[in-house]
Amino acid sequence: MARETVYLVQGFAEKAGALRGEKPLVCKSAEGAIRTATRMGETRVGAVAFSSSGDAELGDYDDDPVILAVIGRVPEEFIR
Repeated sequence: MARETVYLVQGFAEKAGALRGEKPLVCKSAEGAIRTATRMGETRVGAVAFSSSGDAELGDYDDDPVILAVIGRVPEEFIR
C-alpha cells in the first residue's frame, strides 16, 4: 500500500499538576486539524494539531510528527 498522511489533533487536560493527553482525533486535512485544535484550545489547557505519514497497512509511520499548530500549554515534545 502507498504512504499516506494522517492529520490528528490531541487535547490536553491538567490533572494533579501534570498535562494528560486525551485520545487523538483524526481530521481530513491540515486545515481541519488546525481549526479543530483552535476550537479545542478554548475548552482545554492546550491542544496540538499534527500530521504523520506512513503505510497504514504495515503500521510503519514516521518517527517524528509534523507539528501544524500548538494552542495553549502542551508537553515539551510538541514544542520545537
